[in-house]
Amino acid sequence: MTAQRQRILSAVEDPLPFKAPFTITGYTFTAWPVVVARLETGGPAGEGEASGVYYRDENPAAMLATIESVQEEIEAGADRQTLRNLLPAGGARNALDCALWDLESRQAGRPVWALAGLEAPRPLITTFTIGAADPGKMADDALGYVQARSLKLKLTGDPDLEAERLRAVRKARPDVWIGVDANQGLTPDTLEALLPALVDCDVKLLEQPFAIGREADLEGIKLPLPVAADESVQGLADIEALVGRFDIVNIKLDKCGGLTEGLMMVAEARRLGLGVMVGNMAGSSLALAPGFLLGQLCDIVDLDGPVFISRDRDPPVVYEDGHVSYPANGWGGGA
Repeated sequence: MTAQRQRILSAVEDPLPFKAPFTITGYTFTAWPVVVARLETGGPAGEGEASGVYYRDENPAAMLATIESVQEEIEAGADRQTLRNLLPAGGARNALDCALWDLESRQAGRPVWALAGLEAPRPLITTFTIGAADPGKMADDALGYVQARSLKLKLTGDPDLEAERLRAVRKARPDVWIGVDANQGLTPDTLEALLPALVDCDVKLLEQPFAIGREADLEGIKLPLPVAADESVQGLADIEALVGRFDIVNIKLDKCGGLTEGLMMVAEARRLGLGVMVGNMAGSSLALAPGFLLGQLCDIVDLDGPVFISRDRDPPVVYEDGHVSYPANGWGGGA
């Protein structure tokens, strides 16, 4: 017997072209396709956007197929906790989870932050990301982020080139907090060679230096700066194994499958004495909005995805004085 529908679920792909090519370890992107899930009830509707996890080969076609596989359950009234049992972590679950939060908010007439037991959101200092390029180009990009108080540099693994990049950016912007993201591109040897430049340039964070599966290599290295796990932590179940190797957990909703699990991850990381960072894959302001709420609980915020795309959604996120904020009348606003 087919369950009676309480909602109508739809999902579509949106290509979201980049303003310019963007390079990290092993990849250059010119667009960032996303999936938008929408739940309609005849009254309020909820939406969620997800881009999936590129290094897990998630793509819009796969995410759409995954969403379709649970359409009957979602339309019959499955809630967010049931969704965690229906689907594994990833982009499809993120889109649905965030659409469910948005729908609940609009049906209740209360913002998501209140439903989640959070305080009213405040603007947050965010990093602005500089893709790996020629050192001079990266320095120019750093100068282009006039308002930035915090920059994150993408690295690709060559310690000599990375040192040049770091010194060029630090010379251009002596005033900002700098973190670096290796995206699994370093080894113990190349990290050791890079350490003097990290210290000289006063780098405050090293993100995901080694490949997934090589986390134990961090145990024998004394580092003068905190290390964040990104690719090495996909969801809640991965956090405990980070203790003693990493200092900070980078939570991205596309990885963990939505705001519901993201909130659980913050609580678990804090319980284990780890710092917390919120990041985002590229995407529009619709994807950033739930991450912005999670960022209210985090030590480091990296929410600059909409900066790179050539068109955004309404209402757009606001970047001002190095801070990010999201309008109260947008996703999860309760109106």
